[in-house]
Amino acid sequence: MAYKALYRTYRPSTFEEVAGQKHIVKTLENALRTQKIAHAYLFTGPRGTGKTTMAKLVAKALNCEEGLGCQCNLCPNCLAVNDGSHPDVIEIDAASNNGVEDVRDLIERVKYSPMKGKYKVYIIDEVHMMSASAFNALLKTLEEPPAHVIFILATTEPHKVLPTILSRCQRYDFTKVDETSINERMKEILNKEKIGYEDDALKLIISLADGGVRDALSLLDQSIAYAGNYLTLADLEELFGLAGTKEKINLLKAISASNYQEVLSLMNSFVNHGVDIRRLTNDLLNIMKDLLIYHKTANTSLLTTIHKDEIESFASLIDFKKATQMIEILLSAQSEFKVVNQIRSLFEITLLKLTSLFEKEEIEEKEVIIKEVKVEPTVKEVKVETVKEEIKVAPVVEETKVEPVKEEAKVEPVVETKGEEIIEEEEDDLPPFLQDLTKETKEIPPLENEGESNYLDEDTIIKIMVTGNKEGKLKLIDDWKNLHKLIMDPRLGKYASLLKDGAPVVLSKEIVILQYELESFAKKVNIKSNQEPLKEIISKLLGRTVSVYAVPRQEVVKLFEKFRNLYQVGRLPKIGEFTININF
Repeated sequence: MAYKALYRTYRPSTFEEVAGQKHIVKTLENALRTQKIAHAYLFTGPRGTGKTTMAKLVAKALNCEEGLGCQCNLCPNCLAVNDGSHPDVIEIDAASNNGVEDVRDLIERVKYSPMKGKYKVYIIDEVHMMSASAFNALLKTLEEPPAHVIFILATTEPHKVLPTILSRCQRYDFTKVDETSINERMKEILNKEKIGYEDDALKLIISLADGGVRDALSLLDQSIAYAGNYLTLADLEELFGLAGTKEKINLLKAISASNYQEVLSLMNSFVNHGVDIRRLTNDLLNIMKDLLIYHKTANTSLLTTIHKDEIESFASLIDFKKATQMIEILLSAQSEFKVVNQIRSLFEITLLKLTSLFEKEEIEEKEVIIKEVKVEPTVKEVKVETVKEEIKVAPVVEETKVEPVKEEAKVEPVVETKGEEIIEEEEDDLPPFLQDLTKETKEIPPLENEGESNYLDEDTIIKIMVTGNKEGKLKLIDDWKNLHKLIMDPRLGKYASLLKDGAPVVLSKEIVILQYELESFAKKVNIKSNQEPLKEIISKLLGRTVSVYAVPRQEVVKLFEKFRNLYQVGRLPKIGEFTININF
């Protein structure tokens, strides 16, 4: 006899055996008990959550010889439904029977009375695959079927089903099954199959199944075939190409130590062992989530991915702020995996970004400078008292007499940094080409968050990329760091701050295209009323006037991928054969 997969062997035979979906089970049981049966049902939800199984259980409960709502699994009707041979329970795959002729044939057969049971039950799976004409042909019958006919429609994509169909059905939304229910179901099956297991191995299968019982049992089947009569975490990690928790923690430790060589070595080891990079990224996110929980609660019972001893081994190396930054970088990479071909390269860049977070921070000149004091040969060290403690400051001339401060004199504010040094805010030190901006007195409109926007289509941007000036762009990037010196300017400060959050990616004769991590910033740049001040600032950096356009990072990735593909097949537009019309 051919082997039967676990998810088929252990398909629930009664409502009580269904894992999860208790809200649906209770509703259907009550409807059957009170004989308030609808003529059409719509079961929706993710794959493997029990839609088709529930439909067959309803069909069994409608036709069981023990009575309406029963599932004895002993009478001829129940046994026939179980083995798929019942003449009155018709299961149709709409993916392959989706035409209007198929529906007309179904309608023709609907009028005949049941052959064996009390009700004829039509289970139409993947109903969203039906054509519009097929849906329309089904409408009348679905609305007023014969009394002996029940329709059960199942789909993973209810938004593709015509509203006129939806309105004629009782809708039940199946959700992803909770981990506890899947765990209990798998343990029950393993005990019946007399197979041993490690709890961590089952947790791994549950995480891979992502709320689908069928997926969980399929993975369990595969695991048993590989590992034999005892499931271990190590075997499953090797089977599914996953990194162990210890290796992932070692990676995080290397990142927190800013050890680039060790980080890249571990990454190469993962890749060489066939580890799934997408899955590894997701696992790192789960570990970082546990770390945030641990930092805020110190309660190890709330951890879902790693154990107490594991998190305590590296929690002190990554504080809450750094963990949050790491999560943002990993989430960004996770979304970009969908639009890039070289996943390994993107993951490598992501690890380098994470590692750079832990480099020793140096006080940059652009933020604060230590005020210089001229001293004579004879000096004396003085102490300045603060609220908290005494702080030593730079030597002061012994003979220098301090004159009383006049009322009109402006005293520079003192900034305290961690009690180590007294440093003062930087005085304006603008380069010559930006000094003119701060001297101008003409009124600048306020920065708007909403309004009419400029728009460039992909083809136009590709043409701009073809005419891009790489050397000019690199010089502009080098000058971009001067923008922070304009942030405190009362006229242009907000515009300079907005530009500083972006970065030039393309510069042509007509326009500069900026890249932003956040789409909201890009939209703000493209608002027409914000253009003139932005162009004024960039014209000083470039020495000429250009238009300004901003694109979110995800779109930039897609644009460069399209540019590269066109280049490889020789279909890039050629300079001189096109014109670029920018009406900003």
